[in-house]
Amino acid sequence: MLINALVKEIEIQTDFIKNDEPIETVYLGGGTPSLLSEVELEIIFKALRKRFEIIKDAEITLEANPDDVNPASLASWKSIGVNRLSVGLQSFKEEELKWMNRAHNAQQSIQCLDDIYAAGFINFSVDLIYGSPLQSNEDLKSNFEILAQRNIPHISCYALTVEPGTLLNRNINAKKTTAVDAEKQAEQFYLLLKLMEKNGYEQYEISSFCKPGYRSKHNSSYWQGKPYFGFGPSAHSFNGFNKRRWNIANNGLYIQSAEKNIIPYEEEILTDVQRLNEYVMTSLRTTAGINLDYVINRFGEKHKSRIVKEAQSFIDSGRIILQEENLFLSREGKFFADGIAGNLFE
Repeated sequence: MLINALVKEIEIQTDFIKNDEPIETVYLGGGTPSLLSEVELEIIFKALRKRFEIIKDAEITLEANPDDVNPASLASWKSIGVNRLSVGLQSFKEEELKWMNRAHNAQQSIQCLDDIYAAGFINFSVDLIYGSPLQSNEDLKSNFEILAQRNIPHISCYALTVEPGTLLNRNINAKKTTAVDAEKQAEQFYLLLKLMEKNGYEQYEISSFCKPGYRSKHNSSYWQGKPYFGFGPSAHSFNGFNKRRWNIANNGLYIQSAEKNIIPYEEEILTDVQRLNEYVMTSLRTTAGINLDYVINRFGEKHKSRIVKEAQSFIDSGRIILQEENLFLSREGKFFADGIAGNLFE
């Protein structure tokens, strides 16, 4: 039923973004698309190709959990056009995986990497968590070495965060488990930077590392402010300028509405200040940094002058580097990216 509703949305959502430009990337995520059957995925791709012109060499990514990856599933995904995977691996430490309530074990993590290569996938990414209470620096090094030995093309590294209302948050509040240590996370972040650099990985965004030529085209389009369509419950869309839309999160209501040719959504019109702040936030996370010429052309000279003035203290402390007409974070500054960006907001 959800697949039918998704196809219906692809057919009827016509008023948000002009679809006369070829599609360069497709990303199946936001849940567990690796659980979908080959037939279900084929139905989705058929609807997409009917509605849009997808370029021949488009980057088509599918999110998968290690326990869903096997020779049969890989062959199936490849046959329908998937050419990039994003695998939620997290760790190779058994105790840590159990603590994070992950469904897979360490052996499945290793096996899935071997299966991916055996299936002929050369472009894929794995997620790696750092900064959990159970992870020592040696554990982190060991996790990274397993990936480096296999020459994994893309690694996304995330500090463990505790979301309100989760079991982990409740256990920490009840003193049943150790709280996250911010100083330890900073130490492990810098350790990761050294390991990545030593092994030939480029950090092109705060959490994203890759071998040359393996940047995520899809994620890069977000950071560059390009327009995108999102289909399905909770999916977001952006028109590339000043309008953002997101679907309702309730699966049942989404399905019922789609049957009536309606997709309930909320919409936001971004002000110039919001657009500027979003540009500051996203660009500062990338190696390109904030382009001051772009700020002048898009938002005006006064905003460029204000940003440079606000950035001066971070330049003096070595957390921001000003080079020609670009402001970008130093190695130390990268761990404080969100806080620094907040200080540069209008």
